Amino acid sequence: MNKPAICNRSHHFSRRSLLKSAGGGLFLSPLATHLARAAETDAGGGRPKSVILLWMAGAPSQLETFDPHPGSRIGGDTTAIKTTSGSLQISSLLPQVAEQMHRAALVRSVTGKEGDHKRAVYNIKTGYRPNPSIVHPSIGSVLCHQDESGADIPRHVSILPDQSPSRGGYLGPTYDAFKVYDPASPVPDVRRRTSPERFHRRVDDLLDVVEGEFSRGRLPDLQRRRTLHTTATRAALTMMDSDQLAAFDVSQEPQQIQQAFGDTPFGRGCLAAARLIEVGVRCVEVTLGGWDSHVNNHELQSSACETLDPALAALLQTLKDRELLEDTLVVCGGEFGRTPNINPLGGRDHWPHGFSTLLAGCGIRAGAVHGATSPEPDLKSDDPVAKNVESPVTVADLHATILNAVGVEHDKVLDTPIGRPMHLSEGTPIKSILS
Repeated sequence: MNKPAICNRSHHFSRRSLLKSAGGGLFLSPLATHLARAAETDAGGGRPKSVILLWMAGAPSQLETFDPHPGSRIGGDTTAIKTTSGSLQISSLLPQVAEQMHRAALVRSVTGKEGDHKRAVYNIKTGYRPNPSIVHPSIGSVLCHQDESGADIPRHVSILPDQSPSRGGYLGPTYDAFKVYDPASPVPDVRRRTSPERFHRRVDDLLDVVEGEFSRGRLPDLQRRRTLHTTATRAALTMMDSDQLAAFDVSQEPQQIQQAFGDTPFGRGCLAAARLIEVGVRCVEVTLGGWDSHVNNHELQSSACETLDPALAALLQTLKDRELLEDTLVVCGGEFGRTPNINPLGGRDHWPHGFSTLLAGCGIRAGAVHGATSPEPDLKSDDPVAKNVESPVTVADLHATILNAVGVEHDKVLDTPIGRPMHLSEGTPIKSILS
């Protein structure tokens, strides 16, 4: 069983907004209704900020998604369509997302210095380039670390994780993402095969044995300490007893809502993300692969967009309908972009020199667009960023923007376990997309 992350737990739900949603005919789970009513006596009042990261594993092509250049020598076979955000156009492969762009912002000029998948994934998820002397925490880990109140279920969740899961880094494994797969199946290893009383008695007996072995031969002060395995086990037991586990079960949603997200694992993952945010989870990462298009670029990008389009559009609409979007930051992107030129195999290769990321909610300026890429880039330039990208921003800047949007001081300094001071981000927030 995955070790649950002990992250933020808050009952500061808006009773008014949740019950308003229920009264308006929108689906509201019994759990959410209970939390809404419980919030009536909660002195805090406001919701915590949360993040949903739609991770496009393998790197989507900006030219086939959010930054098309139809009719140019780099445009390929993709055309552009109008969106609900003024003159903004995106790829015709994303027609449903186009209808939601008045709720989102685009950064079309993200630049990185990593062109290898593994290193670039680390860079995007942590805001730092890989360094052999330290492991940096991911966005979700940082967000959980900055609010230490208790939890019933993990506050950092990864759905359909790939080979590069979000980790706690120097903050510790407590902040690793809790991994689950297709929400069509139940969360594994959370159902008992015996009565609760017998189960807890067995666990207590086993922990007594483990603790006794741990304490043997150690100094008295160490003997008194609770070990991490005990803490993790107790957290897992709390999770098993929690009604909040129902948030993972997307089958509780009406068929109309399930169908809107698409009958795919990724679509169900996005629906589960909305439900998890509704009950207080702080960060949910949902992974969609299939973007690594070194050959047959248009076919592969089209297929991936076919899955992304309904899921992303329905996610934005659902968060808006349930009055969650203003407190939830949706981020959609991958580790880098794809080359402007099309190779002899009809594919696009790795391109960190100007790619796109979508952000929505949580104070992001709806309809804003930052930066641009050239439709006729100088591919032989020694500095492709300077020559071909307008208003470039770094990966660190993107991270600083995300932290700023969710109310975390991006330049806050933390001490690592060995006493090394580290900024949460070394970037500068992108002011043009922040309200």
